[in-house]
Amino acid sequence: MSIIPCILSGGSGSRLWPMSRSMRPKQFLPMFDGESLFQKTLKRFASDHFASPLVICNADHRFLVGEQMAGAGRSGGSIVLEPIGRNTAAPAALAALLAFEQDDDALVLLAPSDHLVARPDLFVRAVEAAEPAARAGNIVTFGISPSEPNTGYGYIRLKPEEGDVRPVEAFVEKPDRQRAETFLADGNYVWNAGIFLFSARAMIEEFERQAPEVLSGTRAALTGARRDLDFLRLDAEAFAAVPDISIDYAIMEHCERIMCVPVDPGWNDLGSWSAVWETLEKGEEGNSALGEAMFLKARDNLVISDEALVSVIGLEKVMVIATKDAVLVANQDNAQDVKTIVDRLKVDGRREVREHRRAWRPWGSREEIASGERFQVQEIEIKPGASLTEQSHVNRAEHWVVVSGTLEITIEGERHLITENQSAYAPVGARHRLANPGRVATRVIEIQSGAYIGDDDIVRYADEGSEPSGT
Repeated sequence: MSIIPCILSGGSGSRLWPMSRSMRPKQFLPMFDGESLFQKTLKRFASDHFASPLVICNADHRFLVGEQMAGAGRSGGSIVLEPIGRNTAAPAALAALLAFEQDDDALVLLAPSDHLVARPDLFVRAVEAAEPAARAGNIVTFGISPSEPNTGYGYIRLKPEEGDVRPVEAFVEKPDRQRAETFLADGNYVWNAGIFLFSARAMIEEFERQAPEVLSGTRAALTGARRDLDFLRLDAEAFAAVPDISIDYAIMEHCERIMCVPVDPGWNDLGSWSAVWETLEKGEEGNSALGEAMFLKARDNLVISDEALVSVIGLEKVMVIATKDAVLVANQDNAQDVKTIVDRLKVDGRREVREHRRAWRPWGSREEIASGERFQVQEIEIKPGASLTEQSHVNRAEHWVVVSGTLEITIEGERHLITENQSAYAPVGARHRLANPGRVATRVIEIQSGAYIGDDDIVRYADEGSEPSGT
């Protein structure tokens, strides 16, 4: 049977703020050749050697996941929604249980969705080399051959034996610089990439021995799960009771049948902006940019910009990350401190931590253009065949101008079709619904005006069980 790739898509990617935010973390950003890390991960497992993917993700990201799977040509996979983050042990148990339901001899490849692999062919060969050991009942991990004494990764100590698949002696926590240099000189240490190949049966047995409370909790969450469109929603109460623990602590550090395949596929976990700089193409002075940038008397700098032109003069090892509503400027040596800034913003309740000015919705997206006292202007894009829920507003009226495509608008039960440069108006309190009946995206400028402009001034009339969409 083919290997079932289980792709983990959780986390908030706070170290890549302000591009990465909790509602659209780093794995969904199209930063590399126009594709996201999530899509690259899907395509890594697109050969006949692999079955359709199983994706376990944050419930808030479900439509992003579905849309990007379709964009990568992998829309046939299964999507399981976590109501709350529970580290990596619970998803590993879920993957084993779901795969075992399909085939009690199934193999599962557990992989994060936010890592960059420059040589996917080498990684796939490593998976093929690991397959016999996994079918024999071992849990196989993939260790990245270290290129430097990096202190940001955990390490795996291998037994000094020959072969493509080697026994694991120990998992080692992130070391200080001196220990990392010792590991590199030793030659029997690899970086822990958090990627595992195992039989569903063997992993369930290990959970029964080492972490039965994780297994019983995930079983309960699956028993109470319900189907919602293309998604499987885990039972929230049962899943919240599952211990919040990593697979390393729950299983790997106690298991006696762990093997490892050392591999060097150009792997990077992109855990900071300095790591992103390392992966990008550089000019003669070591500068890298995604977006418009100019460098003068500058060396080894990184610029990421949504739209604005960024100029860097006379600086070295500086990172400038510019979005429409937030700008980060930092020295590369302080790249890990970005998370501290994000933590402060969370305490202050800042929106910039959660979502971008452009917010993605099941029906498309909306982006704020301007706002002030008693008004807000935003651009709305509605996907072909999609519609917003019927709604009304207590304190504001709305006016729409179609920029491109066709808009179907229903106001107090009266349906209208309007096209480019045409407009429509709904007064305060009027029930209305926007929809796109066409085959191309519809772009609309929406002007809201009234005594109160806020996302909570929405009365929805959605059918029971339908997805709230709002504007």
